[in-house]
Amino acid sequence: MSKIVSVPCKNGVLGSVEIARLAASALSDGHVIAVPTDTIYGLAALVQNPTAVNKLYDIKGRDYNKPISICVAKTDHIFTWAKVTVSDCVLKKLLPGPVTLVFNRKELLNKNFNPETNLVGVRIPNHMFMRSVCELSEGPIALTSANYSEEKSTVTVEEFSHLHSSLHTVFDGGRLGNTTESRLGSTVADLSIAGYYKILRPGCALNFLQEVMSENGIIQRA
Repeated sequence: MSKIVSVPCKNGVLGSVEIARLAASALSDGHVIAVPTDTIYGLAALVQNPTAVNKLYDIKGRDYNKPISICVAKTDHIFTWAKVTVSDCVLKKLLPGPVTLVFNRKELLNKNFNPETNLVGVRIPNHMFMRSVCELSEGPIALTSANYSEEKSTVTVEEFSHLHSSLHTVFDGGRLGNTTESRLGSTVADLSIAGYYKILRPGCALNFLQEVMSENGIIQRA
C-alpha cells in the first residue's frame, strides 16, 4: 500500500520544500508517485529512467505507442529536451500554465521514452509544489493523468484509490477543481513547425492559448 502524504497549503500557496524533497527522492529511486498539478492529478516518474517509465505505463495500463508528456521547472529547461520553435516571450506567456507544448525532441531525451515519435510534449504546471519537485529532480519528469487509460481524469486522490497500491507515494493536494472544465486537463498544441500550431487536445485553456498564438502571428493549421 502506498503512503499518502498531505501537501500543506499556507497563505493560499501549495507546497513545502521538505515534502517536495520527499517526492524528488522517491522519483530518484525509480518509483512512480501521484502528484497534484494545476489541472488534474498525475502519475509521475523520471523520464531518463527506462525502468520507471515502463512501470508508469504498466500502472496506467497505457498503450506504449501513446506518448507521455514531460514536466520541467522552468522555460529555460525546455531547450535541453526539445527543439523550441517559438520565442522566449511566447513561452513565458504560456508557461507556467495549463498547456502542453509539443516540439521535436532532442537526442538527449531517453530514446526508450515515447520511441514511436520524434515529438515530445512539455509541461510547466502553474503549481508551486509540482515545480519544486521538478527543480529538485534529476532531469525531466514523465507526467500523465492519474487514472487507468480510458477512465475519467481525477481531481481528488480518492478518485484514483484503485491505483494507490501500485504507487510508492500519493501526494494529496486536496480537491483541484469543482467544475467539468477541471477534468479537461491541459490544452495540448503542436508547435513543431515554426510559425504554425495545431490543437491536439482542447483542454481547459484553449481560448487563452489561441489568443497568445494570434497575438504573436502563429497560424493555426488543420
